[in-house]
Amino acid sequence: MRKLLLLITVLTVGIVFIARLFYLQVYIEPVNSLYEDNAIRKVYDYPKRGYVYDRNGELLVANQPSYDVMVIPQEVQPLDTLEFCRLLKITKADFKRIYERAYHYSPWLPSPFVPQLSKKDYAALQEKMRKFEGFYIQKRSLRDYQTSIGANVLGDLGEVNQRTIQEQPYYNLGDLIGKQGVETSYETILRGVKGVKFIQKDRFNKNIGPYKEGIYDTLPQPGKDITITIDAKLQEYGELLMTNKRGGIIAIDPSSGEILAMVSGPSYDPNLLVGRSRSKNYTKLHFDTIAKPLYDRTLLAQYPPGSPFKVMNALIGLQEGVVDTEERFVCRQGYYYNGRRLTGCHHHPSPVNMNAGIAQSCNAYFVNVYRRIIDKYDDAGKGMNVWSDHAKSFGLGNYLGYDLKIGRKGRIPDGDYYDRAYGDNRWGSTYIVSNAIGQGEVETTPIQLANMAAAIGNRGYFYTPHIIKSIEGDTIDSKYTKPRYTTIEKRHFEPVVQGMFDVYNKGTATFLQIPGIDICGKTGTAENFVKIDSVKTQLTDHSIFVAFAPKDNPKIAIAVFVENGYWGSRFAGRMASLMIEKYIKGYITRTDMEDWILTHSLENEYAKPYSGQPFNINGQTQLQVVPNVKSNLDPNTSIPLGSNTPDS
Repeated sequence: MRKLLLLITVLTVGIVFIARLFYLQVYIEPVNSLYEDNAIRKVYDYPKRGYVYDRNGELLVANQPSYDVMVIPQEVQPLDTLEFCRLLKITKADFKRIYERAYHYSPWLPSPFVPQLSKKDYAALQEKMRKFEGFYIQKRSLRDYQTSIGANVLGDLGEVNQRTIQEQPYYNLGDLIGKQGVETSYETILRGVKGVKFIQKDRFNKNIGPYKEGIYDTLPQPGKDITITIDAKLQEYGELLMTNKRGGIIAIDPSSGEILAMVSGPSYDPNLLVGRSRSKNYTKLHFDTIAKPLYDRTLLAQYPPGSPFKVMNALIGLQEGVVDTEERFVCRQGYYYNGRRLTGCHHHPSPVNMNAGIAQSCNAYFVNVYRRIIDKYDDAGKGMNVWSDHAKSFGLGNYLGYDLKIGRKGRIPDGDYYDRAYGDNRWGSTYIVSNAIGQGEVETTPIQLANMAAAIGNRGYFYTPHIIKSIEGDTIDSKYTKPRYTTIEKRHFEPVVQGMFDVYNKGTATFLQIPGIDICGKTGTAENFVKIDSVKTQLTDHSIFVAFAPKDNPKIAIAVFVENGYWGSRFAGRMASLMIEKYIKGYITRTDMEDWILTHSLENEYAKPYSGQPFNINGQTQLQVVPNVKSNLDPNTSIPLGSNTPDS
């Protein structure tokens, strides 16, 4: 009996040991312990990052080889630091600082010591690397931009931070990740998957060969190439037109929602943010708080939309049945209520119907229509909610859902907004007439306004704007191929489209006509306020223009904002017309307009808040002396206010 008990005990202990060994060696080891075992060195093999092409197959972003000097602090042996620093072109103080950072990260894990060596520096160092134990060279690739345009669209790569490493274990210290534009939106598709080799080390910390003959090693999976919707030639032309100006141009294909151009001015060469000079160049761009080249105005800047918003009120008025296309309203160079002028207007024939109201951009006409929309219901709050819901169905006042990571909602106020401002039922339509002409509390981003133009060109629907056209071996999200319908019936769009067509034929943009192209557009001028030393100050008006072309089955819808551009047709209108001609024809016939835009700069206008020079407001010169404003001026802060701005 004792022998049997002893045999059972030995067998039981043996089975337990075998089970534990199996658990450790087969079940756990491949998943976790190989990455945590200090006796095994992990060598990563970085994949080729996917290329980026424009809609016509032009290569925009490729790769170039890069070499990182890596360090494993625990393996570092005494070395000639002076020679090492000379080879790496760093100081001894730099050596100490970088080493301490690496040791703090992990004594046992590799981390970048000096990233992104040039080929020349790599060649000089490679021959002597054997002298510097604990250091090795990791090959990876950097971006190689084949163009100098589209920095805000393409984005850039930068090192991951500690927070990203904690949230996404895939990344290690020193890894690169997309920081802006398509590089960040499609990071997981472009980056691919790293390969890894496990190297066994002996008790003296020397490499002795592949761990278990490399059965756990993996090969890198290259990133996928993508094609984006941008037309590189149109983007380049837009950036040329935006030279020495600030603002945004965004063009969309109404039939698909594909973004054709996304110009933010001022811009920069994306190659500035590649290589060892990236940090220095990024710092310089980041701290340019006046021009803000890193600030993507097409997606982030919220401007009063000005007169282009009038077509929205025309559509809502028709849908709500408060006006027809032939009813006329008198304009006495503005809208009057109880003998007080609430808005101004420029001189034009009066009275006007809807067509003339759009073509001549009559403020009084649209205030009348807007007030009827609000006053149709029992209380102003309910009327405001109906108005707000209609406007939001065009993608205004909320995120559009496009595939770029940044953006702003804009603002389309509703009844609750004014209840909070004035108190419940203590306000009416006369309090908020500035909304009728795209001022007041209404704010939009350029992409929202371009999308609105696309929806009008389509007579009542739009596709979610997007930057991705195709992915190698994959399909794009189906939400970009499904139409989204507005709350306005299709039959109401035709008179509004005709009014926008007549803006070019007999309205405020007659001198902007492009031979052979039927363009529908709307000029806009928006008041421009900033806070200077906590004082609300009016600067030169913004120039705004929206359009689509051709009139039927449009191929392009566009919105242009030019900060401090005086009035709609002066800068924005010219630029929009030229962009349309460039896209549809492929060449420019209106070289007179092109020459004017290229020879007129607004840099002097942007300097006025600092110099005390006079501003141009509503077509008139106003002297504004502003001492000591440099540290207090935010050139992108607008303050909603009732407008007397005439459009031209």
